[in-house]
Amino acid sequence: MNVSVPRFTLVALAAAALLTACAGQTSTPIAASPATSTLAPAEPDPTDVPTSPAAAQPEVVFHILAEESEARFFIDEILRGSPNTVVGVTNAVSGEIRIQTASPTQSTLGPIEIEAATLSTDNGFRNGAINNFILQTGEFPTITFAPTSIGGLPAAVSPGDSLSFTVSGDLTVRDVTVPVTFNIDLAAESPTRLTGLARATILRSDFGLTIPSVPSVADVSDEVILEFEFVAQAS
Repeated sequence: MNVSVPRFTLVALAAAALLTACAGQTSTPIAASPATSTLAPAEPDPTDVPTSPAAAQPEVVFHILAEESEARFFIDEILRGSPNTVVGVTNAVSGEIRIQTASPTQSTLGPIEIEAATLSTDNGFRNGAINNFILQTGEFPTITFAPTSIGGLPAAVSPGDSLSFTVSGDLTVRDVTVPVTFNIDLAAESPTRLTGLARATILRSDFGLTIPSVPSVADVSDEVILEFEFVAQAS
């Protein structure tokens, strides 16, 4: 019963934001600033744009709307002899994107953070196990996804387009950080509103997450599906 975040997806938001916040520029490549938590291509790729120095200029800040967004995880188990899929959800997610309106390629993206203790399933005993034994939320209250690169974006995009691309970054659960890549589907509803879905599959063993022994649970999958359904609004 691992968790996700992250989905992180704020990177997706950044990509679309670069396109939508500058509706007057019908074709804008996306790149990253060398600042901390910015999008920066990990290796040469014709769909990626090189990093360039950030410059002082007007910016638009997009914030994830927690009340309209949801991070969730899916994990399979054998419960009382029958297959069961556990779903954990939370909307306690935060993050922002800073769009440089005069030069979108200088825009930056902060990490996505989830309040781990707010993840909830359909079972109170399971929730207690997740908080106290699996995620140890008293000691590690936050799950973080820090974007490092973005790939698969088209060379030209107009406001109103739907995009599919990938975002890679570092996912930290408890005190373990593992590189994870999310597949992103994003729609720019308007120059000030972005919506999308990020999805990735991870292994809980990579994060050292073990499941307490429970008589009614015979087996729990190592694979965990992470999803982040998000809305971001320009302030």
